[in-house]
This record gives sequence, C-alpha cells and structure tokens, in this order.
Amino acid sequence: MSTLRFRVVEKAFQAKPLEVPAPKERPGEYFGKYVFNREKMFKYLPSTVFARLIDAMDNGAALDRQIADAVAEGMKRWASELGATHYTHWFQPLTEGTAEKHDAFVEHDGKGGMMEEFSGKLLVQQEPDASSFPNGGIRNTFEARGYSAWDPSSPVFVVDDTLCIPTIFIAYTGESLDYKAPLLKALRAVNKAAVDVCHYFNPNVKKVMAYLGWEQEYFLVDEGLYAARPDLLLTGRTLMGHEASKNQQLEDHYFGAIPTRVAAFMKDLEIQALELGIPVKTRHNEVAPNQFELAPIFEECNLAVDHNMLIMSLMRKVARTHGFRVLLHEKPFKGVNGSGKHNNWSLGTDTGTLLMAPGKTPEENLRFITFIVNTLMAVYKHNGLLKASIMSATNAHRLGANEAPPAIISSFLGSQLSKVLDHMEDSATDELISLGGKHGMKLDIPQIPELLIDNTDRNRTSPFAFTGNRFEFRAVGSEANCASAMIALNTAVAEQLTEFKKEVDELIEKGEPKISAIIQVVRKYIKLSKPIRFDGNGYSDEWKAEAARRGLDCETSCPVIFDQYLTEDSVRMFESAGVMTRKELEARNEVKWETYTKKIQIEARVLGDLVMNHIVPVAIEYQSKLIDNVYKMKQIFPAEEAEKLSAENLAIIRKIAEHTSYIKEHVDTMVEARKVANKITDERAKAVEYHDKITPMLEQIRYHIDKLELIVDDQMWTLPKYRELLFIR
Repeated sequence: MSTLRFRVVEKAFQAKPLEVPAPKERPGEYFGKYVFNREKMFKYLPSTVFARLIDAMDNGAALDRQIADAVAEGMKRWASELGATHYTHWFQPLTEGTAEKHDAFVEHDGKGGMMEEFSGKLLVQQEPDASSFPNGGIRNTFEARGYSAWDPSSPVFVVDDTLCIPTIFIAYTGESLDYKAPLLKALRAVNKAAVDVCHYFNPNVKKVMAYLGWEQEYFLVDEGLYAARPDLLLTGRTLMGHEASKNQQLEDHYFGAIPTRVAAFMKDLEIQALELGIPVKTRHNEVAPNQFELAPIFEECNLAVDHNMLIMSLMRKVARTHGFRVLLHEKPFKGVNGSGKHNNWSLGTDTGTLLMAPGKTPEENLRFITFIVNTLMAVYKHNGLLKASIMSATNAHRLGANEAPPAIISSFLGSQLSKVLDHMEDSATDELISLGGKHGMKLDIPQIPELLIDNTDRNRTSPFAFTGNRFEFRAVGSEANCASAMIALNTAVAEQLTEFKKEVDELIEKGEPKISAIIQVVRKYIKLSKPIRFDGNGYSDEWKAEAARRGLDCETSCPVIFDQYLTEDSVRMFESAGVMTRKELEARNEVKWETYTKKIQIEARVLGDLVMNHIVPVAIEYQSKLIDNVYKMKQIFPAEEAEKLSAENLAIIRKIAEHTSYIKEHVDTMVEARKVANKITDERAKAVEYHDKITPMLEQIRYHIDKLELIVDDQMWTLPKYRELLFIR
C-alpha cells in the first residue's frame, strides 16, 4: 500500500494544467446559453403564453393545462436545438444534495415507431418514490407516492443532453419532503410582512424580495491522493493525519497567486457556470493551503439557492475533468481553516430600495433602522433556531475553530451603527421628533452615510454580522443547502415584522402619530434585542459565560441543538407563517438525528478499518525492524555499549507498543459502544448517545494514530500525508 502512496504522489507532481479554450464570445454573450430565460421564453412562446408565464413567475399566478402544454412545447423545441433528448425534475431532497430521474422525450406513435413528446403534464408533475428519500416517517415503503411539481420562478436549464426542471418535492398527502417548498413559503411570508411595514414609508411598494449572495469555500485535492485516502473517499474528511510542519501559519496562501492547475479548473468552472446563468464574479485562494473560494453576484434568494446547488454539482464534475476532487466538507483537515458558505442576506423592494441600506434623509434612515432592528429582534428571539438551521455533524467540526464563528449566535454591527442605535435608545421619543412647521416632523436621527462602511475592523468571530447593506450569516457550512438557513431566517424576520406592525398599529389607533409610534416600538426593540449585539472576541471563554448570562443559546451538542426546531416558539412561528406544520418539523428532525447518527457510524467504521488494516500493521512492522536492530546490536556490541546504543530504539519500540495498544483497545471499546447505541430505537436518543460516547472516541484514537505517523518510517506509511494533500496542486 505504501508503494501506492508514492506512485500517486509522483503522478500528482507530474500533472499539468489542462488547456481550457476560451469562448470566442464575451461572457455577456454566452451568459445563460443553457437557460430558458425570459429572452428565450419570448422567442419560443406565443405572446399570450409568455405573458401568462411571466405573471406566474412574478406574481404566483396559476397556470392552466392549456398554457402548460404550450410552455412545454416551446421548452422542448429550445432544448432539442441544444441536443437535449431527456428531461428530469431537478429537486432538493433532505440529503443536502439534488436528485434527478431522467426520462427520454420518447412515446409510441401508434404505428410501430416512436415520436418525441413533452406535454404540460410532464413539465408540471412527476412521481418519484418518496420513501426512497429521507422523510422522517412521513412516507413508508407501502405509501411510496410523492410528487415533484414545477417551480416556475426558477428557470429550467439544460445540462449535457437533459432538460432540467427545478421542482418542489412533496408527499402524496401534501407534506414537504424537500428544502425548496418551505423556502418558497418563507419567502412569501417575509414578502407579505415586509410590504406591510414598507407602507409606513412608501405606499407604492408592492413586493419585497429576499436576496442572497453565497460564498462557496472548498478544497481541491489531487484525484490520485484522494483515492489513496479511504477516509476522504468515504467520509469527506481526514479521520487521521498529523499537521504538516507548514500549513497556514505564514498566511501566504490567502489571495495569493492561483496555482496553474487550479486556475485552469477555475476558468473551466467559470465558463460553464456562466453558460448555466450562474453570475460568478469572484474567485481566489482562501486562507488554508489548497483552499479556494467562488462567489456570485447576489440574486433573488430562491434562485440563488438553486444556483448554489447547481454549482456544487458542477464543481464536482469539472474537478474530475482536471484530475482533482473537490472537498466540500466543512472540516476536511484538522488544524487549518474549515470551509464555510457565508450567506449574505438582504431585503429589497420592487421600487428599487435596499431595505438594509441607509438613505439620504432622516425618514429613509428611520426605515433602514426599522428593518435592522427588527432583524436583530428576530435573530435574538430565535438565536437557538438559527443555530439549529446551520448545524450538522460536519459543520460541528468547523464552528469555533480557525476563524469560523463560534456556536453561539450573536450580531456584530460596528461602531457607527451601534452609536445610532444607542442614540435612539438613550433619547426620549419627543427628543427624537420635533415639529418643523410646514415641513412636518423633523427627526433627530444622526445622518448616516449612504454607503455605511464601518470604520472599525471586521469581526470574523461574529456569526451574524452587518456588513454595510446586508447581514452576513457566517455560520452556514460549505456542504449545506443554503435553504435551511434561509427558511429559518426569513420566517423569523416575517414573524417579527408582523409583530412590529401590530404594535405600531395599536399605538396609531390610540392617537399616536405614525412616526412617533414607529420610533417608540423601535426604541423598545433596541433595548430588548441588546443581548444579541456583541462586538468582541467570540472565541473567548469570557464571551461564553457572558452569552449564557444574556440568555443566548450556548448548547454545543449537535443532536440537542436540533431540539430548537420543536420548541413551542419555533412551531408557532413556522405554523403561523404557513411555512411548515408541526408534523413536517418533527419529520425533519427525525431525518436530522438519523443523518447525524449515520455519519458518525460511517466515520467510526472507516476509522476502525483503517486502524486494523493500515495503521497498526505498519506500526508493528516498523517496530519489528527496530526490535531486530536492537537484537543484532546486542550480538555485535558488549551488553553495556549495546544498551546505550539501542536506548533510543528501545524508547521508540515502547512508544509504538503504547500507542498501538491504546488504539486496539479503544477501537474494540468503540465497537461495543456502537452496538449498545444501535439498540436504541428513539432517533434522538441514539444521536445523543453517538455524540456523547462515540464522537469523543474518534478524536482520542486519532491522537495516538497521529503520534504513530511521526514515529513510523515515512517510506512505510501507507496513507498520503497532510504535506502531500495540502501542498501538491
């Protein structure tokens, strides 16, 4: 096996960048080439059908069968011209990935031949087996029917020879089995609530969109090295491996020159992403060696989520073309930065106003502060739920380590905005408002620059930071579906805005002027939400103690954190907004607990296999060579001299024996602990048992393996080491 390691290392060193021919057109000309966007719709659909479809996309209007048939015909014509022969409903089950079942455009023609057909019925609906995907008990094998239904708000696209139709995925009985359906409901809820609040400032607002700009971090590893690491292959992370002497301590990788092989991969990925309508803009080296980042221009939230799921699939495909494997696991390597997916979130109106951006007048700044403070209130009230929305077995490794934010949700605002809120909190309402004769009321809201750029340093330890005209939810993991965080955040904000309007309206009904009523409620919320504001070091033990005193959720156990989905406050919030029912929430938690257990199960099995078949045999073989050396030294030299000369080897022999003994004993203990845990029938209790008993064992065993790696002859070690995985590009 050690020969395999050196063969793949040599091959990786010799690998050359692939030639990626640049398209003859400029990016703007091939952008969306494989997307059935509005331009293509206008070209391939009758004008009346086009108008009806646009109405469905923008306003949620229903499409009847006749319109659906006409749309399907136009889509098929367009896709066929691009070489498509199949179609699929592309959906997002509760697996953090996507799913698709390809069907050909083929039907009998009744004359012994075949014809190509694609009807409105096939466009709108398909029936995948709902019991074959995680469903938390909603669907049984004898109740397998589920539906995937077209989401017209997300454009269809062509990949290779297949027309891909973005869809929701629901059970026969109507429960959501995916991420898209509740996301669409959450976006609808925040739209309604935000429009109502916007009317205090601008009655012409008809729609509020949630925007999302994600930042996808990832590692690249040479494909041969990846294949020689069974732990990477089967779990997505290295379950063992001593830190390289050089990792990221020199801070020389961040924004550095992109390695040539990687640059070719990035170029290829970028071209294909643009052809699929994904507006990628930024690419660069990240902090850790062999870690990189890709980010698009921000988009409407639902579309941005679809594009992120598509880009992750595309990254895997393109990476293999270039002899790489892409690692999206949040913590594939110990001791260096993990990978996140910062979610930059904001709200904007159909009138072109960014609600998280300050304005030029005191009234506009009051609107800005209103939405900022309500967001803070939502995050404060549901900080535990927001943590649950980003938590997973994989992201748990990343949080709180190497620049990732801690597992306590707080918000960094910066000194400038904090001063504005403090000013409002400390001032009485009548101090903030004065009569201005013909000009109406004057607001004593400090002038805020149009582009609010904080003059203090950024706080990289803040999980939910205000960054100028948006909030950056930094705790989201690189492997996650952004929809999970966006469902929780948008629903929480929708609930809070609804409550805000209720309180303001009550004051207005009592005779309070509108501006005065808004300011009174905002001041109240500034005081109430103060515990969520924190500008200090989120890693410090002092903050952990302070956060607990403030009443913030400080739980660190992943399975227990999931309980936040089932609190009465969370259930009431989701149900009142029409996003998810208690039954759906319970089912999703069953999936989360089961997924957690299975991931740890797999890691434990892989570690046990590697230990018994790779690590221990190699260590014993090296130990045997040392024993043989010691024995021969005694044959050659006098006893006293031999003992002196062999002292170091004897110490190493003893160390190897201690480490291997510990490893074998604790692997056996881990196997027995798994047997006990596997007998537990309750999914939550089983996940908690795996977290409390088995997860710590993985780290304990790893410690001794990593010590052996430093001792055993490099020529004998079978698994590619961190210096090879991280520095061969």
